[in-house]
Amino acid sequence: MEGLVTRPIDNGVRVLSAVIWAVLGLALWSSGAWAQDVPSPPDLSKIESGDTAWVLASTALVLAMVVPGLALFYGGQVRSKNVLGTMMHSFVILCLVSVIWVLFGYSLTFGPDKGGVIGGLDWVGLSGVGIEPHPKYGPTIPHEAFMLFQLMFAAFTPALIAGAFAERIRFSALLLFVALWSIFIYSPLAHWVWGGGWLGKMGALDFAGGSVVHISSGAASLACALALGRRRGYQTEYMAPHNLSLTLLGTGLLWFGWFGFNGGSARGANAIAIGAIVATHIAAATSALTWMVVEWMHRGKPTLLGVATGAVAGMATVTAGAGYIEPIEAILFGLAGGALCYSAIVWKGKMGYDDALDVVGIHAVGGTIGMLVTGLLASKAVNVAGGDGLFSGHPAQFGIQAMTVFAVALFSFVGSYVILKVVDGLIGLRVNPDEEVTGLDLSQHNERAYS
Repeated sequence: MEGLVTRPIDNGVRVLSAVIWAVLGLALWSSGAWAQDVPSPPDLSKIESGDTAWVLASTALVLAMVVPGLALFYGGQVRSKNVLGTMMHSFVILCLVSVIWVLFGYSLTFGPDKGGVIGGLDWVGLSGVGIEPHPKYGPTIPHEAFMLFQLMFAAFTPALIAGAFAERIRFSALLLFVALWSIFIYSPLAHWVWGGGWLGKMGALDFAGGSVVHISSGAASLACALALGRRRGYQTEYMAPHNLSLTLLGTGLLWFGWFGFNGGSARGANAIAIGAIVATHIAAATSALTWMVVEWMHRGKPTLLGVATGAVAGMATVTAGAGYIEPIEAILFGLAGGALCYSAIVWKGKMGYDDALDVVGIHAVGGTIGMLVTGLLASKAVNVAGGDGLFSGHPAQFGIQAMTVFAVALFSFVGSYVILKVVDGLIGLRVNPDEEVTGLDLSQHNERAYS
């Protein structure tokens, strides 16, 4: 193919292949070892078809958030020479995490609790995870339906991180980082909050991932931006988004899918799901308008990228509390998310770290705001399975939320930085200067997005 770059297989590919085969071999052996017992016939009497249909539909909606939603949202914001490489990140992360999740990620996250820190290996290879409902994870839906729904969260979270190191990471390094991050960072964090771990036992409220998804990905993104360093020409060369039409299309798909992201977290077609969807829409719209006004006042003109980013910031902000608040309260989430996330991105420019697609400003800041405001506004009158916040007579809840924010952010940042250094030592994190100038599309994938 004329004009395309040809390169020999590097050590990164060899190391990554060895790791993948070792993990697959161990997991498949373990799956066989755990699958010796003959299961008893499942009890399906409690399964509700409406709840099951909604969770499956929500799973499909969240899938659309990753591919093509996030792929388009990120792909439109990078330079044309990196668009395919950036979109490839979302796609391959979905595939890689799906395999890890089935082999042992789900078991580590939601398996029987081991000391409040991690799940056990009881469900390796999905052994014991069938169509019979699990009383803890959805008494009216098949256990497999819950597992598949949560798989999409496990894939979406590291896909968000990819925005921080866009345009400069080696593809083999991306794969190894995501595999290690999913196992050693995401699984413990999700278990702490949702799987019976110590934060959940303490009473942390995180309806759909304010801490598990957004704070964890945002903190990891800061570690990535610091570990990889700035892109060549950062703040001196023109690096404007190459196609905002793609970004707007991606935003629409993210908004569409977020109804399943938050609404599906009710684990049934019920009033909580409806309230979560309403809150999601109101927060997104309010945040988009807030971002537009603040940017208009600050820069003199409103931009499409700003409105789109504001909508995503609003959805990230309301995620933690979507199932615990009244619809009108979602306006407060949107106002805070739009204004403070915009301020965080302006502050990033002054600090000088290169978070290429503003994952820290949108998701770390938005997730933190959402967790804290949930500690103020949550009410058992909305969701009896939740908790009361400070304004409903339970001031300790705000402290619990703050502790959760701190613990998740610290663990994700430190753990991610350690993983990045390990990957850098093994295979190298960053493309060489010539490859970066050429672009990821050609240097990493031998493809062009445009002729």
